[in-house]
Amino acid sequence: MDDDLSRIGISLPKNLLDRFDEILNFRGYSSRSEGIRDAIRTYITYYKWMADVKGEREGVITMVYDHDQRGLLMTITDVQHEFHDIIKASLHSHVTQNRCLEVILVHGDGAQLKTLAERLMSQKGVESVKLTTIAIDS
Repeated sequence: MDDDLSRIGISLPKNLLDRFDEILNFRGYSSRSEGIRDAIRTYITYYKWMADVKGEREGVITMVYDHDQRGLLMTITDVQHEFHDIIKASLHSHVTQNRCLEVILVHGDGAQLKTLAERLMSQKGVESVKLTTIAIDS
């Protein structure tokens, strides 16, 4: 473990911080700092795992987003049309009045699948995107 610590300051919406604090309390973390370190480690691990998605893959992208975010539905539709050759099907569910869950089945080159997931992930109003894939054995 690295003993060199750096202090940072971050700004978070109150509802996000409240939810994070609830999880920290439930899981028994001793401090926010430890929870943030754990979250960053998880993010780095996920990023490395995503970097290894290569070759022909079959998979699913799960996405949660804010239905009321101005322009988001059109942007999501445009991105999906851009990747129509790797998207095989999608399922849309209205979770609450303003939150939606979308599941997208994909098949194609791992780099394309990652690009699609990252494009969706980068949109304002998208809460989470997760890409899960398996290799296609020849």
